[in-house]
Amino acid sequence: MNTTYIYKTIKRIKICIWIIITGLALSGLTAFPIETELSLLIKHSTAYPAVMQNWLNQIYHAVKTTNQTYPYLSYGTDWLAFAHLMLALLFIGPLKQPLKNKWVIQFGMIACIAIFPLAFIAGGIRGIPLFWRLIDCSFGLLGIIPLLIASIMINKLENTIYKGL
Repeated sequence: MNTTYIYKTIKRIKICIWIIITGLALSGLTAFPIETELSLLIKHSTAYPAVMQNWLNQIYHAVKTTNQTYPYLSYGTDWLAFAHLMLALLFIGPLKQPLKNKWVIQFGMIACIAIFPLAFIAGGIRGIPLFWRLIDCSFGLLGIIPLLIASIMINKLENTIYKGL
């Protein structure tokens, strides 16, 4: 059994998992200050196409008005942020023991794929513009890449280890 190959493969798997943990944690942390973030985007909105400027203005005013009138509704986005942070913690299992916890990687790939029907079905129902739904889908597309790489490497590692027994 080639131990150098095993250690290099485990290191690569861990890099892929760290990418996912970092992405989920950043998504979670940035979900808390939505009104502040939208305010910053509005201040620099001239860098965006007109359709995006209009959308960001509309969303900012909706969030600002809602927070002034019904601040408790933002509690829902706090839970969204919390869920992202908890999902980031979920990936600590495969970070420590990739073979034992490969199901978490598979779960992550399923979640990345599930973003697409949610974005297109719920986004359509809620009147979310197509360009914004595509931005949402990009998270699934970008997220599945390191997960798929990690999954392939875990399977190869598993085969290598079992062949060596």
